[in-house]
Amino acid sequence: MGTVEILGLLGGLALFLYGMQMMSDGLEDAAGNRMKRILEKLTSNRFLGVAVGAGITAIIQSSSATTVMVVGFVNSGMMTLKQAVWIIMGANIGTTITGQLIALDVGMLAPLFAFIGVALVVFLKAPKAHHYGKILAGLGVLFIGMGMMSDAMVPLRESEVFVELMTKFSNPVLGILAGMVFTAIIQSSSASVGILQALAITGLIDFKSAVFVLFGQNIGTCITAVLASIGTNRAAKRTTVIHLLFNLIGTTVFTVACLLLPVTDWVGSITPGDMSKQIANMHTIFNITTTILLLPFGTYLAKLAEKILPEREEANHFSLSDEFRRGSISLGAIAVHTDLLKQEIGKMVEISRANVNRAYGAVLESDTKALKMITEQEETLDKLNKEISQYISKILVHNNNKQNVAEIEQYFLITGNAERIGDHALNIAGYTEVIKNKSIEFSKGAKEEIAEMQQITELALKTALDKDKERINWLFEVEELEEQMDEMTNRYRERHLERMRKGECSEEACILYSELLTDFERIGDHILNIAQAFAKIKNA
Repeated sequence: MGTVEILGLLGGLALFLYGMQMMSDGLEDAAGNRMKRILEKLTSNRFLGVAVGAGITAIIQSSSATTVMVVGFVNSGMMTLKQAVWIIMGANIGTTITGQLIALDVGMLAPLFAFIGVALVVFLKAPKAHHYGKILAGLGVLFIGMGMMSDAMVPLRESEVFVELMTKFSNPVLGILAGMVFTAIIQSSSASVGILQALAITGLIDFKSAVFVLFGQNIGTCITAVLASIGTNRAAKRTTVIHLLFNLIGTTVFTVACLLLPVTDWVGSITPGDMSKQIANMHTIFNITTTILLLPFGTYLAKLAEKILPEREEANHFSLSDEFRRGSISLGAIAVHTDLLKQEIGKMVEISRANVNRAYGAVLESDTKALKMITEQEETLDKLNKEISQYISKILVHNNNKQNVAEIEQYFLITGNAERIGDHALNIAGYTEVIKNKSIEFSKGAKEEIAEMQQITELALKTALDKDKERINWLFEVEELEEQMDEMTNRYRERHLERMRKGECSEEACILYSELLTDFERIGDHILNIAQAFAKIKNA
């Protein structure tokens, strides 16, 4: 095999992988939000779960991406471990679609697919046309890459070393290990199966050896979900254990069956003389049969995963930035990451709300002890703000969907406003030290007004976070409360001036109260900003 063939093989592999990526991106952009809604509405019905898992994976052409989504849903509490079992089973069936497409041998039409797809992207402005263009272009590029790989590997039939290496895969253990390692490296069973089909087309590997490599590829695809589970909660980690158990059990059953029974002969007889279809059929039969065998034992798989990973005390905070440090964001996972984003922003707004309430109470009670708790919570807010900002900047890089981008930008605004509310809460709490050090005493009227500020601020924050109300009326209520806070600020300033003229408050108390009113007014502005941002987010 010379330099030209090696370059052709590498170039074909590059086009194959890029075509699959392009096709998956287009499919996800066209149907990504629908995938999320379908999974969210999933019931505990095992047959429906398998069907949904298969359908979603068939759409995005990646069982790894579906499993990563499921890991995220389980981590955020949106899906139970038992529900995840059925989705994972279905995902393993859906991932066989790519192999069947390749086996159809539509390579002659590949340049036409690529041309039509590129034309849709270049000459049309409609976003939907771009999505469909990427799907077609990706499909075309994928098949062109397949053709290049097949052509480049033809000379290998004359290489005794390579032929000898391929024959070693007839050893089940070596074949399974080879398939497992290669798939773990490229993190796509669909791609590795396609490459195995390219090898088979050139006659470099026989079907009986290829099946063991194929079984190993099903195990290797679990690596993406394993990576995605790092840093998640215990339930999410168990989801990856179930995925791994499914493929390990399936591989064990089929390896024994192929060694003791003429399974490969039977599958090969379905499409004699066509190795590509034989591999695609074995891939489909492997996953459908394993699903049928394990379907009655899904709950036992979940229990086994719980025994393998027993419960333990975990940290309450889920670090978003860790997800990107380990590079787990992948095709089809944007919806999950958006849900994790909502979850963390919800924590952030709740912390701000609690801090504001504590701060007013501390001023009314002249309680400096509360300042320590508020300061600690403010540090948590700052950390969350930093992590979420980094998370958003990276998720925007990975996302082409305009609706998703618009929603995520609104989350960024909510984060900034929640952080500013926390700053004002810390300001208010900080006044307690001045009050204590200078023995400041607010007048009875001022204390009543501060208590009223506390009540309406709490009501405004609660209303802004209330998702159960009808959207238009809900936003109108927040706007009215913010206007009421502005009116109260103006009215309290006038009363404050009147008290100053009567000499009812000290100079220090006057300055402190004026600053507190400023904080109160700004908090109202930030609450309205949060509500308006939520109103712009579809299904927020």
